[in-house]
Amino acid sequence: MKIVTRFAPSPTGYLHIGHAYSASLAFQKAKESGGHFLVRIEDIDGTRCRPEYESALYEDLSWIGLEWEKPVRRQSDHLEDYEAILERLHEKGLLYPCFCTRKDIAAEIAKSNTAPHGPDGPLYPGLCRPLSDEERQKRFSEGVPYALRLDMQKALKTVPKDKLVFRELEKGLIQCDPARFGDVVLARKETPTSYHLAVTLDDALQGVNLVVRGQDLFEATYVQRLLQALLDLPTPDYLHHGLVSDTKGKRLAKRDKDATIRSLRENGYTAEEVRKMAGFGA
Repeated sequence: MKIVTRFAPSPTGYLHIGHAYSASLAFQKAKESGGHFLVRIEDIDGTRCRPEYESALYEDLSWIGLEWEKPVRRQSDHLEDYEAILERLHEKGLLYPCFCTRKDIAAEIAKSNTAPHGPDGPLYPGLCRPLSDEERQKRFSEGVPYALRLDMQKALKTVPKDKLVFRELEKGLIQCDPARFGDVVLARKETPTSYHLAVTLDDALQGVNLVVRGQDLFEATYVQRLLQALLDLPTPDYLHHGLVSDTKGKRLAKRDKDATIRSLRENGYTAEEVRKMAGFGA
């Protein structure tokens, strides 16, 4: 089987050697099978994404020797795709508007000493889930900002538990537990999609059949697998690799300027040396 992989960075900073590892691994898996390696730009966050970072990441990936299919899919160019898929979930009765501010949510959580926690922290306590249609329309007319949340309990009732599995390349079948994330946000009034929704749809539309990404996103697959089931989308295989750390064992981030591909290049490192630092030999 020809493997289709992708590297999907957000242009919010310069790529570091951890990105070089992830992109190179995805590239390698695709090429070993005679398949395709894609680059996708996840630029929905208009407040943090910048064109200069997008241009820089193409330059960095090319410099370390990677080639990818054209054209590149930029999420901001396809907002209508996400709006259409949200409408499908709305028609199934699986979305509801949430008007809570972060302060509202924090105050409600503080009232309970047993507030459940998920991978991203305390779970949303469901304040807006029971609102009547009249109350929702009233807040809409007042212009109150809102997010669209997935009603997790309803969603899980529509999908058999034995269907919520995915294949991890080196571990076999993994049982998902999306309830750990609670009623996740799938869109906001000012941003018509979330990471979970966009990445799930994009992978399906682009024919990605092997998702290569960091171990930090392993549990995010639970939510994405649920969305695949709800929307009748194909399920790729996954390979969640270990994260690249600095010499002190700290996970690399875009703010770590000394470890960016650009900084290493400007300091005289060759592409071969950077690939070796990323774990791919000379």
